[in-house]
Amino acid sequence: MRRQSAEVVVRRTIGLALVGTVIAGTALVGSLVLQTVPSSAESVASTPAAPPLLEPDGSLPAGVTAFDDEYAGVARVSPDLLEALRAAATAAEGEGIRFFVNSGWRSPEYQTRLLDDAVAEYGSREEAARWVATAETSPHVTGDAVDVGETDATSWLSQHGAAFGLCQIYANERWHFELRPQAVTEACPPMFPDPTFDPRMQG
Repeated sequence: MRRQSAEVVVRRTIGLALVGTVIAGTALVGSLVLQTVPSSAESVASTPAAPPLLEPDGSLPAGVTAFDDEYAGVARVSPDLLEALRAAATAAEGEGIRFFVNSGWRSPEYQTRLLDDAVAEYGSREEAARWVATAETSPHVTGDAVDVGETDATSWLSQHGAAFGLCQIYANERWHFELRPQAVTEACPPMFPDPTFDPRMQG
C-alpha cells in the first residue's frame, strides 16, 4: 500500500508539473503575440495622413493644370467634369495646346470675395452679376464649372469641347466651361448672353 501510494504521489507530481509547463508556455506565446501584433489604434496611427490640399479656398496660382490635384480648386471639381477636362487636355496637348485651370472649385467665402471685388470694379451689383455669381448660385462652388486658359485652349475647346461634353455656357465668358454630357451626341446647348440670363442665377 505504501509503495502504491508513493507511485500515486509521483504521478500526481509529474502531472502537476506538466500542467504548469503547458500553462507557462501558453502565457509566453500569448505575451509574444501581444508584443508582435499592433493594436488597431497603433495601425491607424501608423498610416500616413494625406497631405492637406493647397489653397484650400479654391484660389489657384498661374500655371495650374487639370492634373494638379494637390490644389483644392482642382481636386474638388466634380469627378465627371474633371475626367472630361483631362481627356480634352490630353487630346489638345497632342496638337501642341496646353490647358490651364484658372479657376475650378471655389469655397463660398472665396466666391463672395470675388463678387465683392466685381461690385467694386463695375460699380454696381447688377453689373457685377454679369460676370460673377453669388456663392449660393455659382456652379464653381459646387465644383461644376472650370475657367480655362489660355486663349488657344479656349479656342480649341470651343471647337472640340462638345466631343468631351464640355460646353461654353455664357457668350461673354469664353473661358467658362461646364459639363453637358448630352453634347457628345447632340451638340452644346445655346449659350446665354451672360449669367444674368441663366435661370440658375435667379436664386
